[in-house]
Amino acid sequence: MPRRDESRLLILSRDTGERNHALFRDIARFLRPRSLLVLNDTRVIPARLRGTKSTGGQMEILLVERLSAEKGDVRTGEPGWREDWRALARGLGRQPPRARLRFAGDLEAEILGRGPRGEVELRFSWPGKADLLSLVEEIGSVPLPPYIEAARREQGAVVRSDDDKARYQTVYARHPGAVAAPTAGLHFTEELICALQEQGHEIARITLHVGPGTFRPVTTADPTQHHLDAERYEVSQAAAESLRQAQAQSRPIVAVGTTVVRTLESLARLGPLAAGRGSTSLYLLPGSEFRVVTDLVTNFHLPRSSLLMLVSALAGRERVLDAYRDAIERGYRFYSYGDAMFIRPGSLLA
Repeated sequence: MPRRDESRLLILSRDTGERNHALFRDIARFLRPRSLLVLNDTRVIPARLRGTKSTGGQMEILLVERLSAEKGDVRTGEPGWREDWRALARGLGRQPPRARLRFAGDLEAEILGRGPRGEVELRFSWPGKADLLSLVEEIGSVPLPPYIEAARREQGAVVRSDDDKARYQTVYARHPGAVAAPTAGLHFTEELICALQEQGHEIARITLHVGPGTFRPVTTADPTQHHLDAERYEVSQAAAESLRQAQAQSRPIVAVGTTVVRTLESLARLGPLAAGRGSTSLYLLPGSEFRVVTDLVTNFHLPRSSLLMLVSALAGRERVLDAYRDAIERGYRFYSYGDAMFIRPGSLLA
């Protein structure tokens, strides 16, 4: 596996359209002095679980959001644990409410209800003392983006689940809860982060748990009619203070990934930047105002995705499309395991 920071980096001026090319490990050459880099420290959970229905047929679920948790089975008084989750299901068929599903590790689930877009509410129960996230670390698999899995099937590639558990995770991931990685952060190494701090740049960490909606393309004829699924975020007092100071000192605020952009811009729309937790479904399109973020580290995204529209909102649609054409001609890798782009204001020649 190549080093994370050996990926390629396209640098784009959001003001002039100038472009430059480097390796990601050289990003410090293009950061403006005393930049504040904001990282999303969510941790991807092995949220894909394969199991059997009461009929014996195979099925698969993707954990999305924990709704509640409590100790013991309140109906029988038996020891164990119980958690209610919202999930996506495949192969569930017409299983009725209260039907039982079985997974590895003595894990069972009861169907509580279904939503309009394939969502299902499940009540998990299992013996022992571990919480469900600890259990799925042993029995679950990483929910890779559909285009990665399709490419692997087409190429006949075989990759062990343990490889993806390590690679599809940032080196600074701390708080479990995401079903997709904040992929712009995959390029950073611990050594690169330390080097940036030694050069006078500051690091702040926020958390946004990326949900499956990040893969959903914009299918409406009018992009403004598309809606993003809400995702949970948390911003600490320390991060909020770093952001306020950077703004007060007119320092660059570099969002590492679109998830960071949506978190910070959502906070700004609530009032002065402050610590807190909540959920956001903020959808940024060309013409949207950016109140916090000045610079962006991002990967190359799929056409007709909300991610590409956010990038176009920051740098301008034509400049971004020109940069994408340049990247294609130069053989840049796209999507989650691909190369990166750094968008900043000002001339790159200055």
